[in-house]
Amino acid sequence: MSDRAPTLDDATLKIGLLMESAQAHQKLAETHLEQLRAHTAGIDGIVREEIRRTLIEELKMLVAESRRATLTLRRMGRGAAVRSAMVCALTAVVCTAVPASIMRWVLPSEAQIAALQARRDQLTASVATLEQRGGKIDWRRCGDAKRVCVHVDRAAPVYGRHADYYVVAGY
Repeated sequence: MSDRAPTLDDATLKIGLLMESAQAHQKLAETHLEQLRAHTAGIDGIVREEIRRTLIEELKMLVAESRRATLTLRRMGRGAAVRSAMVCALTAVVCTAVPASIMRWVLPSEAQIAALQARRDQLTASVATLEQRGGKIDWRRCGDAKRVCVHVDRAAPVYGRHADYYVVAGY
């Protein structure tokens, strides 16, 4: 037994040293782990702050870009309104000018109307004179020879030396 006792004591000693070494390593690892946790907590705060700062910068750029887009859209809206007003005005001018031009071209001028009215008055007076002078006579072509004949009023008296003149119907 004595052969084994020193070996066992060596083994026990080695195991004890190993255990001590493992315990020292475990404490060192726990210390490093705690430092790592503290460092991680610090990094977490730093990362959060960096993310917050980056997000704020990006949002500021987004707000600025949105304002530029809003201003551009408003300018475009005003431009569209001006173009729309111009198109409406042009349409109104064309819709007024075309019929006016056609009327001016087709209808007689004031001088022509005055001349036509004077001519009408003259013709009306001539027709009245013609009617007084026999313009209402009903003339026809009669018989095979197509001789000129008139419609007479048989109830009216006859005239002439030989009673060969008759009163025309309507007079």
